[in-house]
Amino acid sequence: MAFLRTVSRCSALNVVGGRSLTYSRSEQFLRQYGMLAAAGARGTLPSAVLAALNQRLALEGHPGFGSVAAPVGGRRWRSTSVAAASPAGMRATAAQQQDHDPSSPPARDPLDVSFNDPNAAFKSKTTFELIRAYLVYVLCSSEFLVENNMKLMKLMRAILGDKLFIYLMKQTFYGHFVAGEDRIRIVPTLSRLRSFGVKPILDYSVEEDLSQEEAEKREVEASVSSTGTNLSGDADSLPQYSVDKTFADRRYKVQSARTYFYLNEATCERNMETFLECLDAVKGATFGTGITAIKLTALGRPQLLLQVSEVIMQARKYMMDLAGGTGNILTHHKTIKDLERYLGNVADKKEVKEFLTKVTSDNDGILHLFPWSGIINEDCQLSESFRVPDPVTGQMRRLISKIPPKEEEMFRNMIRRLNTIVKTAQDLDVRIMIDAEQTYFQPAISRITLEMMRKYNTEKAIVCTDLEQAKRQNFYFGAKLVRGAYIEQERARAAALGYEDPTNPSFEATTEMYHKTLTECLRRIRILKDANIDPKKIAIMVASHNEDTVRFAIEKMQEIGIHPEDKVICFGQLLGMCDYITFPLGQAGYSAYKYIPYGPVNEVLPYLSRRAQENKGVLQKIKKEKRLLLSEITKRLAKGQLFYTPKGKYVPI
Repeated sequence: MAFLRTVSRCSALNVVGGRSLTYSRSEQFLRQYGMLAAAGARGTLPSAVLAALNQRLALEGHPGFGSVAAPVGGRRWRSTSVAAASPAGMRATAAQQQDHDPSSPPARDPLDVSFNDPNAAFKSKTTFELIRAYLVYVLCSSEFLVENNMKLMKLMRAILGDKLFIYLMKQTFYGHFVAGEDRIRIVPTLSRLRSFGVKPILDYSVEEDLSQEEAEKREVEASVSSTGTNLSGDADSLPQYSVDKTFADRRYKVQSARTYFYLNEATCERNMETFLECLDAVKGATFGTGITAIKLTALGRPQLLLQVSEVIMQARKYMMDLAGGTGNILTHHKTIKDLERYLGNVADKKEVKEFLTKVTSDNDGILHLFPWSGIINEDCQLSESFRVPDPVTGQMRRLISKIPPKEEEMFRNMIRRLNTIVKTAQDLDVRIMIDAEQTYFQPAISRITLEMMRKYNTEKAIVCTDLEQAKRQNFYFGAKLVRGAYIEQERARAAALGYEDPTNPSFEATTEMYHKTLTECLRRIRILKDANIDPKKIAIMVASHNEDTVRFAIEKMQEIGIHPEDKVICFGQLLGMCDYITFPLGQAGYSAYKYIPYGPVNEVLPYLSRRAQENKGVLQKIKKEKRLLLSEITKRLAKGQLFYTPKGKYVPI
């Protein structure tokens, strides 16, 4: 996974008097001054809004703006009727800003590491929201309702009609797990999260409601080359990196991760635009503290990721032969001299000499068979990039089959889309998380992410994946540590296709690996601090609903000497789940995030279905959350706080 700190598109608006007001600055002011309905709109700014904006700017000593002409550059403000902010509203905004005066120390609460404090967990919620959460968790405990939830939701919609169904969903499941329908309607949720010390990771969670048959059809068609050949040019093709109809529906036994199915290039372009809108929303509504989550399978044809993944594994196999066939190739650290010795019998051949001139190495002299940085160039030619000399004959052989020009163009399109997203995020100074996916896609995703990190993470953690290479090649590293999203699917696929199971044998083994990885990252951060090197060269998100793991991370931070103020470790959970972990962390001064889905009600039903399924699988967590919810509800009713209004004065770290 990767963090990407990136930059945005700003279209200037022509303004009388020679000055211009950028889209980003306009939106920031509109949000800041309470005119949320206007924020994010396009078109000519209404005169009432402009007057209010000028009045506010004048109060703060900024120059005002004249009437606004038609915008240029493609970004447009939609016309909107918004009343000028009243003086009372402005006073309220000023008071709000005073509450969060950066010169005063931010509010901080002591942290109960047992996570048993219902007040800390739920003071950000109204009493109605607590009652709704309790009801949702009770329903999620019913096996019948969970197993048939999608059928029941569709039946309810047919009986009640769209309006009543949408109202009912907003009062129950949708209202609990989803922030709102669009980037404007989610602003109140994001603002409240921020006031209680929690930052957002935005995800536009609209999913296609595909049948299993349609999903399988799309995946098979999009995972096979139009040439009809094996993905690898080598006869010894690796079965893991070929499509199998039995597992073509990648939603199989996966509740906690969203799945994209390729339809055509136009769909990928729309997905890119959606991610760009998320970046705009993060910048405008969170003052740049939020993150946008993206998946590479949303941006291109899965066949290409399979092919690049197999190339990487074939290259590792070649390097294993170079290293003598034993141990983990990633720890051998072979050099160009080692490769020259390996090819000694054929090194005088013209093609081998040309190959050796193109081989690169990093700062420590560690060998790279291919100039991988070229993979993120928008003029990359895959078919010509991945060829190696046979150590016996000296003949150059492909690690990838000849790719038709149309599919080469598709790969370049995928890279172009990702570069556009990263550049936009860099301009906006917003981070991106590139999610990990199935192991048969992951080598390609990790490599592409690594090259994006090398390109963009020169001053901060924008993209992240490989800790050791980040150290050797001197770029900033960021990663989200997760466990278990695809484990059942991966095990079943490996058994059916006859390759080694890529997962850990048990939950305990997975936890041990997770904790070891986290400890190693913390250890390296401490080394950076001791050497007076920017500790932010390593940034880690502990993405877990497991309170033991969160507690382990906090204890290790204290043991090793990493402080929340170092801003190198953060924690993340889903909206509507494990509030008893997220909010106490944020209120105690730790960097805490909620994964925030949003989208129209009818189009996020598949997401809601997965949340119900996931909650059924974590009954112990639900049991604790229900207990804490009931305790807080009872306490509020006893105190007559039925209409309790949350008021947070915390500032996210």
